[in-house]
Amino acid sequence: MPWLQLKVQTDQEHVEPISDWLMEHEGLSVTFQDAADQPLFEPPPGETPIWTNTLITGLFDAQVSIESIRAQLVEQFSGAITATRSEILEDKDWVREWMSRYQPMQFGQNLWIVPSHHSPPDPTAINILLDPGLAFGTGTHPTTAMCLTWLSEHPPTAQRVIDYGCGSGILAIASAKLGASLVQAIDNDPQALTATADNALKNKVNDQIHCGGIHMPLPQQADTLIANILAGPLIELAEHFSKILKPDGKIALSGILHEQADQVLQAYQPWFSIKITAQNEDWILLSGKRHNEI
Repeated sequence: MPWLQLKVQTDQEHVEPISDWLMEHEGLSVTFQDAADQPLFEPPPGETPIWTNTLITGLFDAQVSIESIRAQLVEQFSGAITATRSEILEDKDWVREWMSRYQPMQFGQNLWIVPSHHSPPDPTAINILLDPGLAFGTGTHPTTAMCLTWLSEHPPTAQRVIDYGCGSGILAIASAKLGASLVQAIDNDPQALTATADNALKNKVNDQIHCGGIHMPLPQQADTLIANILAGPLIELAEHFSKILKPDGKIALSGILHEQADQVLQAYQPWFSIKITAQNEDWILLSGKRHNEI
C-alpha cells in the first residue's frame, strides 16, 4: 500500500508546533532534515539541535485528503512556511532497500567495512563487520572514511591507541584489527560506548578495546590518538591531547570543515606538528606528530 508524504519547509522556531499539528491531523510520523546544508554541532546535554531552515516530512495514510491538510496547515501557519509539497511514497521492502544501499566499502589497500548481510569481497583482507546503528560511524561519512584510510596507511601495530569520540567504535575496531595492542575508546555518550562494546564483541576484538567516558583513567600515554568529532571540541582538547599522547606520537583529527582548518591548526601549534593531509568534499583531515619536547 502506498503512503502520502507532506513536506514542509520552515524556520527553527516553528518546527515543533508544525510537527505537533501534523501529528494531531492524522500524521503517522514526522521526520526532520536540513534544508540548507547547515552543519549541527554537538549540543549541550538535554538539548535537541534543529536546523535554522528545516524540512519537515509528515507521513500519512493514502486515504487521507492530503491537499485539504496542506491547505489547513498553510492557513494555520501563514508566514512561517516557505514551501510545501505532497507526494506519493510507494510501498517497498525497506529491509531489502536498505541492504541494497549499504554495501561493503574499501579503505586503503586492505581494510574493508562489511555489513552483516554481505559476504566479505576479500576474505583475506582486514574485514570489520558493522551495520548502521544509533551511534555515529559506519564509514559512509567523509570524515570517517578519511580516518579509516589514514589508519590503513599508518597501522598502529603493537601500539596503544586512543579513539576519542568513538561513536560506533569503527575506528577503535579498525585500530585493533590493524594490530594495536590496546585501544581506549572514549565517548561522552553512553549509547556510543554500548555500541562500541557490542561491535567490538561482534568483531572479536573486545579483549583489545577498553571503553569509557571522557574521565576514564589513562594509566599510560598513547602512541596514536585519533579523534573524529568537531572543530569546536577539538580546539578545546588540544592541550589535553598533548598530555595523553607520547612525544612523537601520531595524531589524526577529523570532523573539521575546510574553513575551520586554520583555527584548529593554530590551537594545536604549541604542542603538535600537524597539517592538512586529506580532503573529502568540504571536510578535511589533519595529521602529524606531537612535539618531542614541550
